[in-house]
Amino acid sequence: MSEPRALPLRALVWRRLRRRKLGLASGAFIVLLALTFAAADFIAPYDYGRQHRRAPYVPPMLAKIHFWDEGGPSWPFVYALERVRDPDNLGLWRYEEDRAQRFPIHFFVRGEPYRLWGLIPTDVHFFGTGTPENSPGQLFLLGTNQSGVDLFSQVMVGGRVSLTLVLLVIALSFVVGVLVGGVSGYAGGGLDTLLQRAIEVTMGLPRLALLLALVAAIPPSAPLLGLNLPPALQRFWAIAGVLALVNWAPLARVIRGPVLGLREEDYVLAAKATGAGAGRIVWRHLLPNTVSTLVVSATLAVPGVLVLESVLSFLGFGINTPMVSWGLLLNQVYSNFVTNLNFYPWLLAPGVFLFVTVLAFNQFGDALRDAVDPFSVDSGGG
Repeated sequence: MSEPRALPLRALVWRRLRRRKLGLASGAFIVLLALTFAAADFIAPYDYGRQHRRAPYVPPMLAKIHFWDEGGPSWPFVYALERVRDPDNLGLWRYEEDRAQRFPIHFFVRGEPYRLWGLIPTDVHFFGTGTPENSPGQLFLLGTNQSGVDLFSQVMVGGRVSLTLVLLVIALSFVVGVLVGGVSGYAGGGLDTLLQRAIEVTMGLPRLALLLALVAAIPPSAPLLGLNLPPALQRFWAIAGVLALVNWAPLARVIRGPVLGLREEDYVLAAKATGAGAGRIVWRHLLPNTVSTLVVSATLAVPGVLVLESVLSFLGFGINTPMVSWGLLLNQVYSNFVTNLNFYPWLLAPGVFLFVTVLAFNQFGDALRDAVDPFSVDSGGG
């Protein structure tokens, strides 16, 4: 009887990952979310800063999309919104449907101009009613805020800003973490001890307090590295640098372990015998064998960085207007929290997106970590 054929590592990891349905579904959700946010300007029916002065605090219209009329099934449409005083709360307004006016929902409609990915000028949006700004036939899927800004458009663009910032922070953190962790694990001895003490000191500092202190020290209008960028973009890069500064240490500690174990392998000793330098050995032989660890660490680090960025923006120390992020949107809700929670709960939609995204990354990271675990009970036999 023939021996069972061993599967290659990639196939083995994929087989293990497929058995974790929740983790796999979370991964698919993350991919969908990334693709959606990449085309946020196209997906959003309005510019994220456009104010509809006649439509403040419109409730979510997702449940008000109609698929039936008096004659039976119909193409999706919404009725015109009529703003009237709330008889139960005279200081508030409410919206009623004017069934004499109906507006079909179309795909690929003309709307406000924008630049797709900052390069392609266009005015085509994925969906909408295609009506003028002052028309009562607007479509606000998640409602509007106090200025009449479409919350769905803000959530889309805010998600893109938040996730882009997180990915940038992870990339910067990995550059420092891989360098320090790789050198520490390969060198050993006194240098390893020195670097580990520095890592422990960095990890021992209270991250949020350190972040607030560093962000508060950022000059509001000083050019970043001599570049004449818009103030909001300068702030974006400064926040990314500060977040990376306090997040590299755990990644360095994670990388050190595998490198410490791999440095005594035969292929590493053979490379030393041929006269290869330390940099070449670390870069060409050690780090490629820690790719699975790097990928898992990056995935698991995303939720923490995303929450930190949101907390900074929520406290007013993060992303500033005219840019928008999920944390900044929640900060706007907090200014009158009790009233917003009681009468306009849909303004907390960015928090729901934040919670679901963090949960998805956690689930996918856990599943990925189990899938690449060499001590998994799945031996990989055919």
